[in-house]
Amino acid sequence: MKKASIIFLLFASTLLSCHAQNPRFKVLALYENGGHHVAYSAVGKIWLNKLAADSNFTIDYITNTNTINDSTLANYQLFIQLDYAPYAWTPAAVAAFQKYIEEGRGGWIGFHHATLLGEFDGYPMWQWFSDFMGGIRWKAYIATFVSATVHVEDKTYPVMKGLADTFTISKEEWYTYDKSPRPNVHVIASVDESSYNPDSKIKMGDHPVIWTNEKMKARNVYIFMGHAPELFDNSSYTTLFRNAIFWAAAK
Repeated sequence: MKKASIIFLLFASTLLSCHAQNPRFKVLALYENGGHHVAYSAVGKIWLNKLAADSNFTIDYITNTNTINDSTLANYQLFIQLDYAPYAWTPAAVAAFQKYIEEGRGGWIGFHHATLLGEFDGYPMWQWFSDFMGGIRWKAYIATFVSATVHVEDKTYPVMKGLADTFTISKEEWYTYDKSPRPNVHVIASVDESSYNPDSKIKMGDHPVIWTNEKMKARNVYIFMGHAPELFDNSSYTTLFRNAIFWAAAK
């Protein structure tokens, strides 16, 4: 092997080692290791791991809240609720997460199940989390799935950089709530219920699907879409996800 090639390989190896030791930030991702969303999470992990490797950040994955506490969360600049409902959390995890968000100890991105708010599986509704999501309660969903058009309402918001004014999600359940969260959050995008294909009677009128609660110190964004693994073939979705990571992880 030529001397120049050896020097290059040594340099590349050193650079990779430095990146591994000094990541830009660390992410904790929580997902359910079972149920209907396993395929979404499996593909999501592949996509996230590639992005992390390419962009020099690290991700640790957990499938329950047993290890979440103040000291654990202190290690992470971003918490991704990839697929996990806001119930069945341990008391220590509840207390630590609320501090993390209220005191701005790190950023948060929540998807899909994060608004499954109500009484489920024998657990009461987590009122703080409902307030965090705009004071809403889950009402219904389109079990048969439909495609729909999402309209960007705030093009200036960093998570929407590079996205068109509208984009299509080809397969989603489109949760409805007892009311719109709009009065209590900053809405970034909403779904056009008239674009449902096939049409559905399950509608709520004003229907936000991406929003942030600016009353909290933590950078936070909720992105409703998060059921089907095909979402990671949608460039609008992956652009949104990527933008959200780098925005929410920043100080």
